[in-house]
Amino acid sequence: MINQANTLFVFLASVLVFFMTPGLAFFYGGMVSKKNVVNTMISVFMITGLAIILFIAFGYNLAFGKDVAGILGLSKSFFLNGFDLKAIYSKETGITLLTYLMFQMMFSIITPALFVGAIVGRMNFKFLIVFVVIWSTLIYYPMVHMVWTPSGILAKTGVLDFAGGTVVHINAGITALILSVFVGPRIGFDSKSEIKHYNLPWVLLGTSILWIGWYGFNVGSALTISDVATQAFLTTTVATGTSFVVWMFLDMFIKGKTTMIGLRTGALCGLVGITPAAGYVTVAGAFAIGAICTLASYSFIHFVKPKIKLDDPLDAFGCHGISGIVGSLLTGLFATKIVNSHIENGLFYGGGFHLINAQLIGTIFTIGFVGIATSMIVFLLKKIIPIRVTREDELMGLDLAEHGERADYGVDFDLEK
Repeated sequence: MINQANTLFVFLASVLVFFMTPGLAFFYGGMVSKKNVVNTMISVFMITGLAIILFIAFGYNLAFGKDVAGILGLSKSFFLNGFDLKAIYSKETGITLLTYLMFQMMFSIITPALFVGAIVGRMNFKFLIVFVVIWSTLIYYPMVHMVWTPSGILAKTGVLDFAGGTVVHINAGITALILSVFVGPRIGFDSKSEIKHYNLPWVLLGTSILWIGWYGFNVGSALTISDVATQAFLTTTVATGTSFVVWMFLDMFIKGKTTMIGLRTGALCGLVGITPAAGYVTVAGAFAIGAICTLASYSFIHFVKPKIKLDDPLDAFGCHGISGIVGSLLTGLFATKIVNSHIENGLFYGGGFHLINAQLIGTIFTIGFVGIATSMIVFLLKKIIPIRVTREDELMGLDLAEHGERADYGVDFDLEK
């Protein structure tokens, strides 16, 4: 029997998750230099079409098809042929397979878009397109299967990932790190210098869209209108508000001033950190996760990153990778049956070390699997397609070199510059 209320709930959540990708385009596009705005926004937004085709062609099969060794799904169907989309996905939620498929499709769009922030201004656009196809096929869909299907090897170990701490954020964050290393630093890169951002109001707009869309991401993962969904809404809000404020005060006391880029980074850390735990922790747990994830990401971005001279311009790894890892581990400490009766208690709620061990194993496995697989894909693919644009194109800017367009002509009336 179809539950119409839950179906509408998941539909709305799916729209919100989809809205995150154009929001991310503004988010990233506002932060890059003026000559790379169009390329950055296209690199993010083109994934909407690409990921949709991949998901319906074979992606859903690989993620949710018949289990193969707990690593991926497999089905002979192509373009969803053979799937009864009107069938009930689960009796508990009362939503159809089609409804669940649409929700998961939106996750497959936003996830690869996240690592674009690590390679802006220097990656060959053709390489990025092919990489996204291969990466989605060999890494993203198997990660979904391993974590979010009952037969997945990580699910069987007891890993908790409410809305994508491992599947989305650690996955995208580690990929961003590997890509930034392979593509190399920008010409004239100085770890102490800052990008001259194109449009800070776009950054605020993008941050706001992402925060709003994240409610679809986290709350929608409950798949039902329930106490767990309401709790996920609250914990998402509290963690993000906490991280936002913690980053603001860190900037004030350490750097002497609060910046728009700092505020957006702080908010993102809370959103990322609470994602694996949103439907499992109390408000106190959400507060702690928001604060701790922010401290971890802030420390990496401002103290570790300059020392290792990592050129991750928009901190895709610093936010998604670091806060994703920390948030996943903290889930093992703060998860509680008080919030969700379907799970076991974390360490701080009398559950012992079993859950924190499961989170540690899941996190380490994700880092290793994604790191090795991504490295192999890049190593082989760059032998066929150049990973980086030419020096001349990079100096010109990828907007003109790759696309023959410039960002908003209304902002700059001197078109010859």
